[in-house]
Amino acid sequence: MAPGLRIGIDLGGTKTEIAALDGDGRELLRRRAATPSGDYDAMLRLIVQLVGDAERELGLAAGIGIATPGAISPATGRIRNSNSTCLNGRPLREDVERALGRRVAMANDANCFVLSEASDGAAADAAIAFGVILGTGVGGGVYVHGRVIEGANAIAGEWGHNPLPWPRDDERPGSPCYCGRHGCIETWLSGPALARDHAARSGERISAGAVVAQSIGGSATARETLERYMDRLARALAGVINILDPDVIVLGGGLSNIDALYDMVPRLWREWIFSDVVRTRLTRNRHGDSSGVRGAAMLGAMP
Repeated sequence: MAPGLRIGIDLGGTKTEIAALDGDGRELLRRRAATPSGDYDAMLRLIVQLVGDAERELGLAAGIGIATPGAISPATGRIRNSNSTCLNGRPLREDVERALGRRVAMANDANCFVLSEASDGAAADAAIAFGVILGTGVGGGVYVHGRVIEGANAIAGEWGHNPLPWPRDDERPGSPCYCGRHGCIETWLSGPALARDHAARSGERISAGAVVAQSIGGSATARETLERYMDRLARALAGVINILDPDVIVLGGGLSNIDALYDMVPRLWREWIFSDVVRTRLTRNRHGDSSGVRGAAMLGAMP
């Protein structure tokens, strides 16, 4: 196995990405494939295929790190809390290790994201950083003084399954969440949630990306949807700041590409933050939608 060579895999809700980094962090290859929907065995086959293809192209075996939605339960060793629900209750790391014949590092996708951004990305100068994924689901990762924090129950940063703070009358009880509760932050701030909110108000069933495009194009209805989204994001992040007080919050996922967030959300969150001054920065990720796979590769670094 080549010293320093590491492969990362980001197992996303709609796409799975693989990247290989050398010992200096330079990207040697990167590939993407559609994530098999609801099919655990097909996901395993895809992981094995991607690793095999990459190592044949590189001509070397590598350390492997995987970013996955949800987390490994410290009690059972199985995946839990994943919005890719076919993973829940499955021994993913054990199955991948058996299939590849080697040890595999694995962590929550938001933890991998914040590790990448805090190492050499948008949060590289931060003592405390909170990494946010706004995509098919909503995730968070905590980085403090050089370490990603997993916590006693391996749920540090799981802000997506707290209730939306300071709910307005028309936000109660909120939509049902796959976790079994109602009104979780994820049901308000994920991409599907934005599209659902727009459909509920306008009757127009379009994707989150289309809502954003229409807002930029001058649609008043789409702009109102985006304004509601930013108000909710500001309240949700204010709750994080009140607890963690990070230097920086880095956004990732498809919705992090909405330019208006970085100007409007810090203006809006001031109302909800328990301080007379707010120095926390809200910033876009530096490594784009490949930040998670880079963080996964960092997990797989070989000595």
